[in-house]
Amino acid sequence: MRSLPLPLALTARLSPVVVLAAAGWALSSGPFAAAPAADDGATQQSEGESPTAPATAAVSKTYAAASAPCDSLGTKTIKSLVPGAKTAGKEIPSTDSKLRRTCSWNALKGYDYRWLDVSFEITASDDAAQKSFKERVAAKSGGGDVPGIGDAGYSVVNLTTEDKQQTREGVVLVRTSNALVSITYSGSDFESKKAPDTDEINKGAIKAAKEAVAALEDGQKG
Repeated sequence: MRSLPLPLALTARLSPVVVLAAAGWALSSGPFAAAPAADDGATQQSEGESPTAPATAAVSKTYAAASAPCDSLGTKTIKSLVPGAKTAGKEIPSTDSKLRRTCSWNALKGYDYRWLDVSFEITASDDAAQKSFKERVAAKSGGGDVPGIGDAGYSVVNLTTEDKQQTREGVVLVRTSNALVSITYSGSDFESKKAPDTDEINKGAIKAAKEAVAALEDGQKG
C-alpha cells in the first residue's frame, strides 16, 4: 500500500489529550460542584428558637460517581465501530475523575478512520442534569430525540470538510437521573476523501450510547 500523509483533520484528532486540555471537555458545560456549606455564624439559632427546627434535606442522588467508560462497551461493538482499535480504549485524564470520565478509541485501518468517545458526567442533582442536557441540546440544534434510552436522549450528525477531506461526526446525548452520557462517533475515508453515510454514523453512535447507559445503570445496581 502506498504511504499517505495524514490530513490535518486526522493529525489533530490523534492528540486528544492536548485538544481536551486546551478546550475543555467537548459537549461539557463544566463540573457541577456541590453548593458550599452555609457559614456557621449564619446558622446560629436565636434565643427562644426551637433547637429541633428541621434542616434542609440533602439532595438524593442516584449516581455518586462516574463509572469506568472504557468498560462500558462490549468487545464486539468496539471492533464493529472502530475496526483495528485496541479494545481496551484509552481513558482521557480528568480534573475530577469522580465526576467526569471519558474513554476514547480510534484507528486508521487502510484508508478508513474511525473515532469514538464515551463520556460519563455526574451532576449534583436530577434538576442540574436536566438543565445541562437542555443547554447542550440547544447548542447542537438540527438533530432529533432518541426514544427508549435513559430519561431523555438526543442525537445529531454533522458533516465538515477540511482540505477537501470530509468527516462526518455523530453526537448522542443522554440524561439518566443525575448523570449525563455523551457519545461522539466520527469517520473519514482518506482515499476517496468522502465521509461515511449519515445513517452509519448515527446508528453507530446510538448503539454505543445504549450500551454505555446500560453499563452505567448496571454499575449502580451493583
